[in-house]
Amino acid sequence: MTGLLDYIGGNSLLHRLNPLTKLILAFVLCASGFLTMNHLMPALVIVFTLCLSALSGTFRRSSRIFLSLLKFSLILFTVQVLFIREGVILLRLPGGFYITGPGLSFSLLFVLRLIAAAGPLALMLSVTKTSDIAGVLVRYLRIPYKYVFVLTTAMRFIPLFAEEMAGIMEAQTARGVDFDTKNVFRKIRLILPLCAPLLISSVRKIEGGAISAELRGFKLRTRLSGSRRCPFRPADAAVLVFCGGILAAAVIMG
Repeated sequence: MTGLLDYIGGNSLLHRLNPLTKLILAFVLCASGFLTMNHLMPALVIVFTLCLSALSGTFRRSSRIFLSLLKFSLILFTVQVLFIREGVILLRLPGGFYITGPGLSFSLLFVLRLIAAAGPLALMLSVTKTSDIAGVLVRYLRIPYKYVFVLTTAMRFIPLFAEEMAGIMEAQTARGVDFDTKNVFRKIRLILPLCAPLLISSVRKIEGGAISAELRGFKLRTRLSGSRRCPFRPADAAVLVFCGGILAAAVIMG
């Protein structure tokens, strides 16, 4: 089963970039949406991210992520727009609620920022191997390897836990448990008992992973222990210049 954070192989320009360049590009795109109060900037970041995903062959996954974020964002948008009381009232609703101009503007900006921040990071994880991310964080950013190992291990275990939960739910469905219900509270009540077997299975996997890491000399690893080297190319320099332009545009639009 392919998770939403798994690496997708390819030979696109985005795949061939240095992992550090891709990391900088992702964080610049995320930050640019927060450097301005203009709604246009995060909207442009979303469109640009979708264009990059199409060029790298990950558009289907990116569209799934954006749709999932959109569903979640609609809930946040509704809560925000109903509880911001400042400004001119645009629309009165039953129950004493009303929508104001500043409330509508801030709620829309909040949702756009959320989607614009999550999209580039998900795209970066889709076109970059986890080992390359770990190497960049350790070699260039000087982060201790044990902290990077915790981060990358968590990223690797997310799809494994999701697959394990899906298997447990299939086993319970075969025994007559109906998870296909529209009642959210009933569904939560059915899923909660499954956390115990998932936790037991997770502890076993973590214990096995810890033993494997010790056998491979985890404590002996240093910043220069990685064997893979990713040189900087002219394309990386061009992307870094482009990142500077994005930041400048965000500041100007702010």
